[in-house]
Amino acid sequence: MTDPTPYARAVPGSQPPLDSPDYGSTHRRAPKQEPIRAPVTLTEASSPRFALPSHADLSVVDGHAAMGERIIVAGRVLDERGAPLRGSMVEIWQANSAGRYHHARDQHDAPLDPHFSGQGRVFTDDEGWYRFTTIRPGAYPWRNHHNAWRPTHIHFSLFGHGFAQRLVTQMYFPGDPLLALDPIFLATADEAARDRLIGKFDLDITRPEFALGYRFDITLRGEAATPFEEGRA
Repeated sequence: MTDPTPYARAVPGSQPPLDSPDYGSTHRRAPKQEPIRAPVTLTEASSPRFALPSHADLSVVDGHAAMGERIIVAGRVLDERGAPLRGSMVEIWQANSAGRYHHARDQHDAPLDPHFSGQGRVFTDDEGWYRFTTIRPGAYPWRNHHNAWRPTHIHFSLFGHGFAQRLVTQMYFPGDPLLALDPIFLATADEAARDRLIGKFDLDITRPEFALGYRFDITLRGEAATPFEEGRA
């Protein structure tokens, strides 16, 4: 994400296509012609670092705890060699515990929580680690097909040294029965790559008498790359 040099190719089927027939809205927004590779310029490769505050606890707003199961999510952001990516900005957004986003366009008939905005921002440390506290999101209907429901998930946006270096993905939860029915999750054909989208329960991240912990590592390129919504890694 931050390296302008050529990167290792991903395994075929390990990245979702830009136009996935079962995921209806992709057909309307996917490009109709072959993409043109634009050369990486000095601006994209060496833009200033972000100077923004972190917001690592989504479970509390104005001193009031959000409703739902509190969880901790942590992991490392790595390149294809397993080296940590330092200072990467990781943005998070998600539905609340009832399966509703704090957004005017979300008209799902589920309660809003005044103490949960569903938005956060953290930065990776020198070892590539990030960590945040949040509420486990709920499933919600999304009208892609008959009786369609999204599995519980958290959206991730990763930035390198500038806004031109951005990747977007989602973290799912283990054991969710909706995964086998979800066209977005299944758009990644390779089963091993899909498994990298599922956060793993981690007792070391779990905090006693506070919250369960899940580990979600993100690899940016190469054979072990996390699937990204841009259709590449």
